[in-house]
Amino acid sequence: MRFIKKKYFLAKYAICESRNIGTNTKIWSFSHVLQNAKIGDNCNIGENVFIENKVKIGNRVTIKNGVQIWDGIEINDDVFIGPNVTFTNDLYPKSLNSNYELLTTIIKSGASIGANATVLPGIIIGREVVVGAGSVVTKSVDDFCTVVGNPAVVISKNAKKVKDNN
Repeated sequence: MRFIKKKYFLAKYAICESRNIGTNTKIWSFSHVLQNAKIGDNCNIGENVFIENKVKIGNRVTIKNGVQIWDGIEINDDVFIGPNVTFTNDLYPKSLNSNYELLTTIIKSGASIGANATVLPGIIIGREVVVGAGSVVTKSVDDFCTVVGNPAVVISKNAKKVKDNN
């Protein structure tokens, strides 16, 4: 374990090529952060996490073990990403396809994505949304909702928060 300029923590077997890592962020063993990734303050990046170049991660974000954050994914402040969550960034992936369309996925502040959930590309997951473990999110989710299943469907809305924020 080592500190880089005492700004953030990088575990012994982690690789961090980016200079855009916030204060007090922790990057644990066997994780790899590419050169152009941006990660905010006070984040916790678990073991075996891969973070690609065109990625923005806000402050106080937790990314648990076994997650890959691909180009085009933006994670806002105070988000929790559970273990082995799968993100995608191309609706029609094909080997050696140079004409693919990179779709942007946004996870808004306070959202929580449960273990083993899958998030398809081009999705916006709203503020304080809860995605149940194992769910497959195929379309955008409004603020303050809880979604579960395959495909994920809304099972509840926090009406008080919706009212307070209008």
